Amino acid sequence: MTEVPLREPAFLILTALADQPQHGYGVIEEVRRISDGQVRLQAGTLYAVLDRLREAGLIEVDREEVVQSRLRRYYKLTGLGARRLAEETVRLRRNVTVAGQRLRKLGLSGGAA
Repeated sequence: MTEVPLREPAFLILTALADQPQHGYGVIEEVRRISDGQVRLQAGTLYAVLDRLREAGLIEVDREEVVQSRLRRYYKLTGLGARRLAEETVRLRRNVTVAGQRLRKLGLSGGAA
């Protein structure tokens, strides 16, 4: 059975964690950078997705530290998470290629609306 495609927030969170372990706010900021400001995760959304990714074994807690009396938890990509991100990247790239080919037939480039 084929895996369900990742939703955009999950894909971007895995992408953010592929670089290095990050804490929640760091993930939010990295997703904003990766998406060129198009995706701005709210804390509630972030932690719900992080919980689902942990349950699926795609990420894990790297470490915890206390900063200004608050617990800061760092997350990292697991080997399974890296493979899942790679698979999803291939799937998305394939879709982009097909869309680009069809747009060119219409005389449009991939970025034109």
